[in-house]
Amino acid sequence: MIQVLTLDHLVLTVADIARTCEFYRAVLGMEVVTFGAGRVALRYGQQKINLHPAESPFAPHAHAPVVGSADLCFLIAPPLTAAVAHLKSLGVPIESGPVPRTGATGPLVSIYIRDPDGNLLELSVPAS
Repeated sequence: MIQVLTLDHLVLTVADIARTCEFYRAVLGMEVVTFGAGRVALRYGQQKINLHPAESPFAPHAHAPVVGSADLCFLIAPPLTAAVAHLKSLGVPIESGPVPRTGATGPLVSIYIRDPDGNLLELSVPAS
């Protein structure tokens, strides 16, 4: 049997890599990194999000890569009120929340936003 230890990276198919990088850098504080032959990723903690341009995704890729089809949850540093204030200061609309949710390791309180491609981003803190 295979034992999965952790997620190393995932891939987002995006319409505009520069616009995506600016959003994730400004809104979520991710680091933009270049690797390989000019490929671009967003790094946070011990993980990264590789970005594939929609018009020419890198092979191999998902069977049917589509812009805006992701639904991701990020655990963020509390308090959630600070995140809400930051999003408001940047003009990023909160689609839903704060709402109670159940995460991989227990109860969460989450807010939801969308990135420039329409991907749903859940920003969560552990429920107290």
